[in-house]
Amino acid sequence: MENYLFATIRQTRKNFIELIETSTIEELNEVPTGFNNNMIWNFGHIIVSQQLLCYKLAGLTPTIDPQYILSYQKGTKPEKFIEAEEINDLKKLMLSTIDDLAKDLRNNVFVTYHAFTTSYGVELNSTIEAIQFFPIHDSFHYGCASSIKKAINNK
Repeated sequence: MENYLFATIRQTRKNFIELIETSTIEELNEVPTGFNNNMIWNFGHIIVSQQLLCYKLAGLTPTIDPQYILSYQKGTKPEKFIEAEEINDLKKLMLSTIDDLAKDLRNNVFVTYHAFTTSYGVELNSTIEAIQFFPIHDSFHYGCASSIKKAINNK
């Protein structure tokens, strides 16, 4: 099951990378009418969410720059124009954080977990349950970003 689960997460994230790579930097930063965020915020948000739900709730330090957590965690919104350098960093993190997570899972670094109920109403009681939640969460935000892209292209 683990191989299938990680393959599904990676594929969704590869699809999201393709969406980012086929958009201009202006499109990535645009918040269309009727939306409260943009494509790049949704992209960064799934990276940060994985770090918080897997590492922080397990009592471990997230492996990404704390500034990304401040910019993309739940409850934030786009506050500044995201430049190409940060976009490229996020594209690298999109898959490397999943590779690191799989390695850390194999190495049994996740020992404890602080239970958490997501905004979906799903209770997470372990890092494994958090990982099982990602295909839903990532796909939702990929869908949001795809809708933003359509809204921009249909103006």
